[in-house]
Amino acid sequence: EVQLVESGGGSVQAGGSLTLSCAASGFRFDDYGIGWFRQAPGKEREGISCISPFDGSLYYDDSVKGRFTISRDNANKKIHLQMNSLKPEDTAVYYCNADTGELSWGRGTQVTVSS
Repeated sequence: EVQLVESGGGSVQAGGSLTLSCAASGFRFDDYGIGWFRQAPGKEREGISCISPFDGSLYYDDSVKGRFTISRDNANKKIHLQMNSLKPEDTAVYYCNADTGELSWGRGTQVTVSS
């Protein structure tokens, strides 16, 4: 059974930092590009970053480029998202999934950034 468990969210002031983690199980982690997605209140879920399984190539949406850093730990089947210089518009529930979004979604972790 596929399981994706996100953690590390919280409430911070603008300019602050958080590190999110995602623990994966139930599928061949090494074979998948893995990404972070977020869903803000009243908006659709959007992909913001992903990392390939092979050459480590990275993608960042323009909204987070230069502030967020994605990394993966294949040995422990985890990915992380270091988030710096947080803005109120980063407030959302954050999820991890395959970069195609094809796996079962976890519960996500709430990030709230106050101004």
